[in-house]
Parts: sequence; structure tokens; C-alpha cells
Amino acid sequence: MHYSDSDTRQWAMFLHFSLLAGLLVPGAGFILPIVLWQIKKNELPEIDAHGKVVMNWLLSALLYGVVCGILSFLLIGIPLLAILGILTLVFPIIGGIKANEGIVWPYPLSIRFIS
Repeated sequence: MHYSDSDTRQWAMFLHFSLLAGLLVPGAGFILPIVLWQIKKNELPEIDAHGKVVMNWLLSALLYGVVCGILSFLLIGIPLLAILGILTLVFPIIGGIKANEGIVWPYPLSIRFIS
């Protein structure tokens, strides 16, 4: 999906970057994306599409984190947690850049909980 409105692109970019807010304020990386998505999802279908991508990644990363945490008892999960941490930083940045270009970019490895 491509779109051109500058304001919409900025909202979409902030929606992706809001996942990184948890680096500054614990819990903000969960709350802020939900709030931003809920504010604009009914007005702008593009924001709804980006919000679903972000929420699917948020839920997927949470699930992957729980599984990796359990696997950490077998020492397998420790490197997987490190990889998940890197992906949790990289995917929102790529998604935000793509959103600023007017592209909805589904995160790789993201499970579609919300369609």
C-alpha cells in the first residue's frame, strides 16, 4: 500500500518509532503505540494498517520473548534473546523509514494476530 499525504506519513512513522519509547521510559513502548493507533485509526486507513503491523510485531515479540525466556533455562534462549533484542530495535526503524516513504512494511517474523 502506497500513500502520499505528508501528515499521514509522519503519523505512521511516529507510530513505528513509538515502539522504541520503551528504551527511555519502561512500558512506554507498549502503551504509546496503542494510544497513537487508537487516536488515528478511524480517521486514516493508512494509520490503521500501520497500527496493525506494529501491534502484530509487539505481540509477536512478547511471545518470542516468553519462549526465549523459557528456553534460557536450557541456555538456548540466551542468544535468541539477544537476537530478539536487536530485531526489536531494527524493525521499528526500518518500518518508520518505510512509513515515511509511504509504504506499509510488514515486519518479518511477525505473526498476524490482528488482520
